[in-house]
Amino acid sequence: MNPADAPLTLDQLRGLHLPGGAAGAVQGEIVAAASLGFLAALLVGLVRHLRGRARASLRRAALAELARSRGLDPEARLVAQARLLRRLARTLEEAPPIWRPVGRARARLRTGPDPATGAAARETGAAWAGRLDGLLATDFFTRGAGRVLADGLYRRQAPDLDALDAELGRLIVRLRT
Repeated sequence: MNPADAPLTLDQLRGLHLPGGAAGAVQGEIVAAASLGFLAALLVGLVRHLRGRARASLRRAALAELARSRGLDPEARLVAQARLLRRLARTLEEAPPIWRPVGRARARLRTGPDPATGAAARETGAAWAGRLDGLLATDFFTRGAGRVLADGLYRRQAPDLDALDAELGRLIVRLRT
């Protein structure tokens, strides 16, 4: 641009303007993308909230049942812990899909026999210990003190029930469904 072609004053300059098709300061595509992103974030947050409530209520129900078993005599306490594990395994294997509404109903551990998921009720010994280890992501039932809950319910020696309670409580607390 030659100095001779330059405008002499500022009022001779062309004013600022939007590109050809824009109707305002914010374009429609940008508003639509921002709205869709916001709705997607709300949906993800809602799903995470509902899944967290379901997980927490299952944990609470299992921990409450474990706490109720602490007042029993040693033999009944061991049987109650073993039953809790059977019911917990059955419940985890039948975990509800993400989209099923949770509502305000309290979570319950499965109680009755279910022929469709009877594998948890039929397994014994090493197979049962392996299933528990797989469900709870540990080796407590195959290599640790939890073996007594898989195959040692009728042994004469008494296991350390307080240690079993503590470990079962720890495993239930870190439960992932």
